Order: sequence, then structure tokens, then C-alpha cells
Amino acid sequence: DAGSSVDEMEFNWDEYLEDTGATAAPHGSFKHVDTSLQNGFAPGMKLEVAVKSDQNTYWVATIITTCGQLLLLRYDGYGEDRKADFWCDILTADLHPIGWCEQNKKILKVPEGIKDKIPDQEEFLQRVLKGACSAPANLLEGLHRGKNPLDLIAPGSRLELQNPRDSLEAWIVTVMENVGGRLKLRYEGLEDSDKFDQWLFYLDPFLHQVGWAAQHGYSLQPPLAIRSLRSEADWQEILKKVKEEEEESSVPTDLFKDKPVIGVHSFSEGMKLEAVDPMAPFVISPATVLKVYNDKYFMIEIDDLRPDHPSSRCYVCHVGSAGIFPVQWSLKNGLNLSPPPGYPGQDFDWADYLKQCGAEAAPQSCFPLLTSDHGFKENMKLEAVNPVDPEEVCIATVTKVKDSYLWLQLEGSKKPVPDCIVSVESMNIFPVGWCETNGYQLRPPRKAIVNKQKKIAVVQPEKQILSSRTVHDGLKNQELNSSDSVVINGKYCCPKIYFNHRCFSGPYLNKGRIAELPQSVGPGNCVLVLKEVLTLLINAAYKPSRVLRELQLDEEAAWHGHGETLKAKYKGKSYRATVEVVRTADRVAEFCRKTCIKLECCPNLFGPQMVLDKCSENCSVLTKTKYTHYYGKRKNKRIGRPPGGHSNLEVAMKKPNKRRKRRKHFFVHKKKRSSASVDNTPAGSPQGSGAEEEDDQDESELSHSLAQDRDKRKRKLRTFSFSDDENKPPSPKDIKMEVAEKLQLDSNPLEWSVADVVRFLKSTDCAPLARIFLDQEIDGQALLLLTLPTVQECMDLKLGPAIKLCHHIERVKLAFYQQFAN
Repeated sequence: DAGSSVDEMEFNWDEYLEDTGATAAPHGSFKHVDTSLQNGFAPGMKLEVAVKSDQNTYWVATIITTCGQLLLLRYDGYGEDRKADFWCDILTADLHPIGWCEQNKKILKVPEGIKDKIPDQEEFLQRVLKGACSAPANLLEGLHRGKNPLDLIAPGSRLELQNPRDSLEAWIVTVMENVGGRLKLRYEGLEDSDKFDQWLFYLDPFLHQVGWAAQHGYSLQPPLAIRSLRSEADWQEILKKVKEEEEESSVPTDLFKDKPVIGVHSFSEGMKLEAVDPMAPFVISPATVLKVYNDKYFMIEIDDLRPDHPSSRCYVCHVGSAGIFPVQWSLKNGLNLSPPPGYPGQDFDWADYLKQCGAEAAPQSCFPLLTSDHGFKENMKLEAVNPVDPEEVCIATVTKVKDSYLWLQLEGSKKPVPDCIVSVESMNIFPVGWCETNGYQLRPPRKAIVNKQKKIAVVQPEKQILSSRTVHDGLKNQELNSSDSVVINGKYCCPKIYFNHRCFSGPYLNKGRIAELPQSVGPGNCVLVLKEVLTLLINAAYKPSRVLRELQLDEEAAWHGHGETLKAKYKGKSYRATVEVVRTADRVAEFCRKTCIKLECCPNLFGPQMVLDKCSENCSVLTKTKYTHYYGKRKNKRIGRPPGGHSNLEVAMKKPNKRRKRRKHFFVHKKKRSSASVDNTPAGSPQGSGAEEEDDQDESELSHSLAQDRDKRKRKLRTFSFSDDENKPPSPKDIKMEVAEKLQLDSNPLEWSVADVVRFLKSTDCAPLARIFLDQEIDGQALLLLTLPTVQECMDLKLGPAIKLCHHIERVKLAFYQQFAN
């Protein structure tokens, strides 16, 4: 292991994207960055340009297109004729705004090429200049000539910033830094203190040129947080000084012409909504409209029900503010809503909450329509501001996309933070390479990079040539062997991993999806190649979450490799777990084989060896059930032995009672372990056991008994059949006795909410399954429609737990018929 001599190298986005197999978010998705790169000139603008044939005369020209400091111009009068278009450099060409010739007694004269087309020069100029937009004078003359407008916001420039806690107030801020339009701002009067500094993009709706507050009737006074630091006389003196120096520190007003326009809102005080706190954008919480200032601004407060909560989390919003949603938005999008601190119970229900608060939900019409047409996709990379420390810009990975909102995982931050929620229009996200372009430090990933100088080559005696490939940095056309481990630029290089589509795929992996996988992955960095292979396998599973759980690192096992976080998605939920992978190529073959055994598939399904015609394990001759018993976890002492002779298998099949007894014991043990919760963790993380699927047997083993069970089952309320002893719950006698004990309901199940259903289940011995009902939003009407097949199919329950659950559902149905049915 080369970890003993580690050097942190300069971060390189191209290499990082190549190593991780990720893609960069498209540059066109960052509209605020596109706007900041514009040079202030736009097609259609007019200006006065010296005529080439006669430098003492000028004529009006129109901008056709721009390219940095170059403009493509066409003299007015040429119409659609492109032959006379010409390029000129803003810094060197004789260019002026409309009206300059008249002010400076210069001659406007029609160029020779179009003299015949313009008989009356005065009339022509009046016509073409009527309503025309002149190129900005400040970009054509003086010190600002040829500069990007963004560069005009220099350190020392002054702006006005609306108070984030009272939008009717504003105060002057001084620009301390300008990083590509991202401004570090300090309140005027706090020259020696950076405690209240803020970072904002120059197009932020709350940032304005000096004089804005007076023009719009807003008061100009320091925010309450800093007001006590100086006397009233001092603040007035500061204002006087700012006005005297206004000309020197002013910023051109047209710089803000592309700012988002704030529309009229329709919120009222007391309305409830869901919101993301911009100071801690990690969860969605219930919130209240606390105050309405005018038709543009209102204040919301994140709800906190604790009587002695330390401080309220309030901030000013407008109709276009990011992170505000209608009630139930989280639920409809399969997202978690964080209950207010102090809320009684864990299961938050909006209907109950609104009733308790005596409040109304803000109607849908109050909120702008969300769009999914933005170009961002999961696993894309970008650069993003750390909301906890705005000085930091980190590498970010898109982990989730919902409408026009992204969940970002930040890498390399000084202190780890949860995934943060941002709008696709946020001005705190940037394209790959933005920091480098603007000379700002991007926080690199934490993972150490092996020193370039230290090269390692491990060659094993047994060699099998895979292919000839071109490797960068001097390793041209080198033949890699299946057991070779080579370090290239500090990266371990391992052989190709082949997916052998003809091999047996086992109970967890979908044969059709396996067939769609690429023929091979790699060669390359061992950790990255194996991570990609495992990700492809997880995505090719019937239940990706289950495969992730099978691969999950056993906390009790010895640590031999490298821990990688892998993800799975199943039925709208995201799971995450730490999986151990090997670092060196000499261990890849063994790793692949052991992983195949874990997944109960052919040991040759994937690995550094390509299966051409016939698998050495002869996996095709075994049925799915027999193969699972042979290679599965219960038979792992035979791992590696060729599958010949099935006598032992058949003996095992002939002694079902012993096996069933053992399984029944395990089922009870599992139930005890997981009685508190079922898969309560949002991910397949080490602490999440999940009784729902743990140690599932191969579903095909149950197919025969299920078929018998379905044949015997009659469509009556109290009829159950048990043909599978291994998952057997209480006997039919017991169930009939329990059914005979009438269930008395206080309310009609047809009117039960999801919370009512969950409450009922928690009162039974099926309490661990309540989470599934909550996640799938099963209310009373849906509960009464559930049957044993639908419970098994839709909830992924095995026969035993499913029958147990259906017993309680039948009790509710019976009580419904007896008490409420007409």
C-alpha cells in the first residue's frame, strides 16, 4: 500500500471526472454565470463607428454578434446584406455611443457602398434611430472601455443591501472581493470587522445600486444586528461620507438590468407552507407566514413548538424565493418533512397540524410553477457554496432531483455537512471549472492522492494476457495481465472486469438487465473500477436495496480493503451503504468470486476472466432453486468446489422438517431483533437492519406452496390456508379464535387517514410494518382493499408476515361490515 508516502496533488477536474466516471453539469444550466460573462454589448445595439475609407467621418452601425472584446458590426443601410460585415476590437477601434458625433462636432456621413440606397440622410437617421438602443457609453469611453461590466464592481465599490429580516430597510455595503460576480460584502461602518460579512452574487434580488432605497421609498438604516455598535450620530456621519464619495464608488445602474424581476405575491399572515431554511438548507420543515410587508415581500418563520426555543428562524421572501412549497409537497414527492421541534409524536400529519394550529394552508396559486427542464441529472458534478461556511466552494454531486430542486452532496468541506437542498436557479452553484477560471480555491476531495514519483508494479507468476491497450503517461501499448497491478499517475491500474452474460444470475439479479450491461469495465483504478461494477450490479437487481444490503460491509468482519459508499434506489426510496472493495489487482479475482457467492450467482458471472463458450462451473445445468442451495449462504462451506453430483442436495431437500425448524427459529430471532422498527433508516446503512427483507429465501422456493395456497384460498372473510410451515404464524385455529373476538371500532375505517391506519397497526403485533403503510400512504379505503396477494406483491412481504398482517386487516373488514356497512 502506497499510503505511507502521500502527497496532495493539485486538483484536476478532467482527471477527477475520468476517475469517477461522472459527468459535469452542463454550463448552459447556470444562467447567472452566463449572464455574468456577457460583455455588456448585445446584438441589435447601435453605435457610431469611424468609416474605414474616411477616418474623419462616422456612420451608425448595428451589433450583429459579440465575442469577448470583439464585435461584429454592420453599417445601417446594408439591410440583410452580410457581405459588408466587419469585426472590430473594442479596445482599439474608434467606437462611440449614439449622439457622440453631434456632441463632439464630428461628421456623420453615409459610406460610399450604400450612398445610392440612402437619398435623404437626415430622414434615414431619424427613422433608424427612433427607439434604438445605444451601446453603453461607459463601456466605450474612459477607464471602463472594453472591460467586462462585471469588472466594474471593484473592491471599494458600494451597493445597497436589503435587510434579510426586514425588507423595508436597506444599508450600504462595500465590496471587499469580486470573484466572478460573487461578491464579499461588508456593512459600511464596520471597516475593521469581518464578523457580519456576506457573500452574494451580484444579481441577487436583494442587492441594488446606491440610491435604490430612496428611489423606492425604503428606509436607509443599519440592520438591528449591528445598530448598537455605533451611535446614531456615527451612522449619520457614515451616510454623509457615502454621499460625498458616491461618484467615485458608484456602480453603473445598467449592470443590474438582468436581475430577476420580483413579482406580486398573494400570501397572507398566518398561512402555513413548507420551507427550507436558507441558513441550514438540509431539511424541509413546516413554516408560517409571519408578516406581510407589501405586495412584494413577506416574512416566513420556520415553525418551532418548544415554549423556550432559543431564537426564531425568520427570513424575508418574495414570490420567486427558492425553498418555499405548498403543504403536502414533500409527501407528494416522496420526501421527508421534518416535524417542528416540540411536535408530539413522530408521525407528522398536516391535516392534524393545521387543525391544532387553527391555520390554513397557503393555496397552490401562491407558488410559482416548478419545472424539470433544466439539464441537471443525478450523479452530475458541479461546484457549490457550502451554506455553513460561505467562504468555501466545494465539489458537489447531485444526489437527487425533484422538479427544479437539487440535493447536493458536498465533498471536501472542512466540516462534513448533510446533503443540501438548492434551486436549479440558485446563484450559489457553479459549473465545473468556475473556481479555476476565477482564481478561487476549490475545496478538493478528502481522498489522498498517491505521489506521482512512487510507482508500483506487482506481477504474479500466472499470466493471462487480456488485451493490448494504450495507457497515458508513457505506458503506451503495454500488455496488462490479469494479475498485474500498475500505478499510473498515482492510480492503481487493474485488469478489465468482464460480465459473462451466459452465466447463472442467481435469485437477486435480473437476467434481462444483466444482458444489457457492457461486456467489460476497466482497466483502471481498482477501487473505481470495482465501484462501477458493483453499481451496475445493484442497478441490475430485482430489488437494488436488497443487493446493496447483501454487499454491505459487515461491521464484525476484519477490514481488508477500502470502504466505498454505494447507493441504490428502489420504489422511490434511496438507500446507501458502505461496501468493502480491494485496492490491488492481485486480489480482484478473489474479490469478484466472493461477491458472486454473496449474490448466490455463478462465481464466474463477473471477474477478470472472460467465459467464452462454457462456464467452468457448469452453472447452466442447475435449476435456480438447486443452484441457490449449492452456492447460497447456507452452503458456503462448499464454495469453490465444482458442482458435480447432487446427492447431498437431494438429501437436503428430503429433510425439510429440520431445515424448516431452523428457519422458523431464525424468523423468530429476526422478529425479536427488529420489533422496534422496520427499515427505519432512510438508507441501507450499517445500522439499518430492516426486518422486511433480511435473510430472504429465494422466492422460487415458495412458488409451489404459494400456488397451493392460492388454489385453496376462498374469497370469504375468515378463510386462510397454510401450506408453508416454514413461515407459519399462529395456527388457523388460533386465528379463527382471534377473529371470533370481535374488534370494536370507534370510527368508520372508510374515513381513516394514513395516520389513523398507522395508529391502528401500532396497536397490534404488526407494529413494525406501520412504516410501510406510512411510506406508501395507505389510508382506510386502501386498507379495506388489501388482500394477501396484493400485500405480498406491493409490500414485498414473505408469506408468514403477510398472513399475519392480513389477519388484522380481515378483523377490520369484519368489524366494518358488522358496525358500519349498510
